[in-house]
Amino acid sequence: MATTMYFEETLKDQGDKNSMDVEIGCSSFYRDSSIYINVDDKLVIMDPEQAKRFVQAVVSAGQYYGFIE
Repeated sequence: MATTMYFEETLKDQGDKNSMDVEIGCSSFYRDSSIYINVDDKLVIMDPEQAKRFVQAVVSAGQYYGFIE
């Protein structure tokens, strides 16, 4: 399986009460290469359709807060 990691960080709640280890990248484990997410050592490799919806949601949230244009 080939992977390319794009994000790896421990995310912390603004109130510093909770945290989670998050890794996001691309995986070719299955026939249809797609995006994977690993949160607290629980791995999910999304199918391409689900990955597209996930990316669109993250981009929309980023646009709403002005983090991206």
